[in-house]
Amino acid sequence: MAHPILLAAVLAAVPPSLTPAIAAPQTQEPKLEFPQASPAASFKQRVGLTDVEVEYSRPGVKGRKIFGGLVPYGEVWRTGANSATKITFSTDVKLEGSAVPAGSYALFTIPGEGEWTVILNKVTGQWGAYAYDQKNDLVRVKAKAAALPESVETMTLSVDDVRGGTAKLAMTWDKTRVSVGIDTDLVAVMTPKIQAAMAAEGKKPYFAAAMFYYENGLDLKQAAAWMEKAVEEQPDAPWIAYRQGLVLAKLGDKPGAIKAATRSVELAKKAGGELATEYTRLGETLIASLK
Repeated sequence: MAHPILLAAVLAAVPPSLTPAIAAPQTQEPKLEFPQASPAASFKQRVGLTDVEVEYSRPGVKGRKIFGGLVPYGEVWRTGANSATKITFSTDVKLEGSAVPAGSYALFTIPGEGEWTVILNKVTGQWGAYAYDQKNDLVRVKAKAAALPESVETMTLSVDDVRGGTAKLAMTWDKTRVSVGIDTDLVAVMTPKIQAAMAAEGKKPYFAAAMFYYENGLDLKQAAAWMEKAVEEQPDAPWIAYRQGLVLAKLGDKPGAIKAATRSVELAKKAGGELATEYTRLGETLIASLK
């Protein structure tokens, strides 16, 4: 039998890490994901050759008085919730005529009862408008506030009325809508490129160039000449014959337009399927409008 004093000495020499211990019970918090009060959103819209990208958070009305209440008149607003709204342009643009170089900006606004100030600020990533500094503004433009007949619950930013190289940047919330114009100066950018392509050797973009001139109100005689070349290259394409009719109609050549539209219908019916359905309808509608 071991001596009591010797046994005590042995136990005292055992390292604490080797002695059993009773662990305290551990409690884990449940892993729950809760919805955001103002959900994050983002979108990208191409305008001409420019990508416009917006990142923002979308607050709701939730029974509150919004403008002149939650969002005071005459004060700088983040134009959303949480971090200030961020807008990015992939090329140089104009905002209501003011030059904006390609890049990212914070979008602030100053709401008013009838008129707003829309601001692009060079410092992105700001939380709210607490650190906003006017000296970092790139541009400030004015915009009319339009009253809506019904309330829009969730604040919405959008790029609307896209036409060629222009569009409208709009804010809609509660019973208010405000929009400002975006102009990418597409005609000035594209015209010299088209002319250079037409002067170069090799295959030429006759159809696309003709449609660009047609859609932007440029030299319609030149557009008609290019469209004729496109028809020669693809004589069995009903979509080209139809658009030749559009160009000639805009030029004022009704007989030529009717002839092109009639040929489009004939080609479409010959092709069958979806082409027949679509271009028969389009061609016959164009012919009817010219008689």
